[in-house]
Amino acid sequence: MRKKTISVLGCGWLGLPLAQELAQEEFLVKGSTTTSQKLELLQNNGIEPFLLSFPENAPESALAQFLDSDYLVFNLPPSRSSSSSSTYEALLQRVLKALPPRVQGVLFVSSTSVYPDLNREVTEEDALPNPEATSLLLRCEHLVQQATNGNCTIVRFGGLMGGNRHPGRFLAGKTEVPQPQAPVNMIHLADCVELLKEILHQEKWGFTFNACAPEHPTKKNFYERAARSLQLTPPSFAAEGEAKFKSINSDLITQELNYSFQFPDPLLCLSSPHF
Repeated sequence: MRKKTISVLGCGWLGLPLAQELAQEEFLVKGSTTTSQKLELLQNNGIEPFLLSFPENAPESALAQFLDSDYLVFNLPPSRSSSSSSTYEALLQRVLKALPPRVQGVLFVSSTSVYPDLNREVTEEDALPNPEATSLLLRCEHLVQQATNGNCTIVRFGGLMGGNRHPGRFLAGKTEVPQPQAPVNMIHLADCVELLKEILHQEKWGFTFNACAPEHPTKKNFYERAARSLQLTPPSFAAEGEAKFKSINSDLITQELNYSFQFPDPLLCLSSPHF
């Protein structure tokens, strides 16, 4: 039986461990990087490496060769600067336009930042892909759905932690941090990788999923403990003002994939020897 091929566009914090694990399974894996120094690392992990730096260093022939796969994982986070929004959308459109008919499914990595602060629990229905949305990622989600005729799945990750991203550094030493009682919406790298793998294994196309640990400690409890776990100065918080929060519900992804989180409680995750 022919092995399925997966292209992972963006082998960074999440893409690299995902590509590494897929390469150890029944997949042939192509991985892209923007730095030539990383090509050998990809090669040594059984990943066919591609140097794709948009827009200047990605010739159409190299992009076409990279995209010639059964599945694509689009894992390039947009820059925080508003000036880069049009560049990011143009990059996504270029990739989608170059998709060959062979591609059976596209996994698009999005973010729970698409949700406004509704001061309640939110589900996938609270932010729908929309070409006119003010949210860049909601517009991009729509582009992916349209270009693939629905043969795609969108995963909206919560706050990312694990690997070299320890939340103890995020707010350490800061003062007057707002919303001390707001719930945090976090997910560990190990769960990010496993959830994406399960979608690919089960071929769960046509979905939009929230991906966030089911437990939501308060911002104050979580970031104080996170800083102390690294022996850093914990943040101090402002008095509780007007509520401004959201609590991400991830029931859909756990039900559809029959998935159990490895790190369901971000507080307990901080003391895990596997962090």
